[in-house]
Amino acid sequence: MLSPPTPPPLKIYIVEDSRVIRENLIATLEELVPAEVVGVAEDETTAVQWLTATRHVAELVIVDIFLKSGSGLGVLRALQDHLPHRTRVVVLSNFTTPEMRRRCLALGADQVFDKSYDIDALIAYCSSSARRATAGGY
Repeated sequence: MLSPPTPPPLKIYIVEDSRVIRENLIATLEELVPAEVVGVAEDETTAVQWLTATRHVAELVIVDIFLKSGSGLGVLRALQDHLPHRTRVVVLSNFTTPEMRRRCLALGADQVFDKSYDIDALIAYCSSSARRATAGGY
């Protein structure tokens, strides 16, 4: 009996300026979630250029607030009208005060996760997103 085909991985784009955090996040996601990191950026300009190019596809974008130049808020603001509706955007930051959470959600973030204690929740969110994408639920 043939086994069902392996579903395609969730395509993730990461906007994070810390090389160490970025590399650890990529390794964790690709090990624990059916995911493929399709690109990364360390700054707002690079992220917005990549994400708004029509030839690139990301089903989930993970954005940090503080970047080498610009900010994650600028990325969120720029993407409000430029991403397909099925693309999810989440914030992963050490700066997740109630006011910052409100700002991120108002700018279109689907979720806000704290780097210090929400990594398991981020992994669960990514796993759920991968299942929805496979089922055509995006």
